[in-house]
Amino acid sequence: MSLFAQVFIALVAFLHIGFLVLEMFLWDKPSGRKIFGLKADFASQSKVLAANQGLYNGFLAAGLIWSLFPFGASAAASAIATFFLTCIIIAGIYGAATVSKMILFVQALPAIIALALLLLT
Repeated sequence: MSLFAQVFIALVAFLHIGFLVLEMFLWDKPSGRKIFGLKADFASQSKVLAANQGLYNGFLAAGLIWSLFPFGASAAASAIATFFLTCIIIAGIYGAATVSKMILFVQALPAIIALALLLLT
């Protein structure tokens, strides 16, 4: 696994930690509502669902971080990263089809780039 692929994998993990924070802790706060374009009543009603979704994003980030340590350039690291990046890409495509096209660019595209870099090394 190249250093460039590792940097992109870390970037995707960082994005998913950000999604965790937004969905678990800021969903019904003014900043979270603004980012997601939510009305206060809907944000309040869907807070538990968003927190659950945020937790899943945290697991995706944890898997990517796991692929970076302590494996380095091993086949196991590449397999783990490939699995989690593929999960993120599928979730991003589904989110783009069902929620917002923006999800394709914010979630799926960085993972696609990371996976391409991983597979090219």
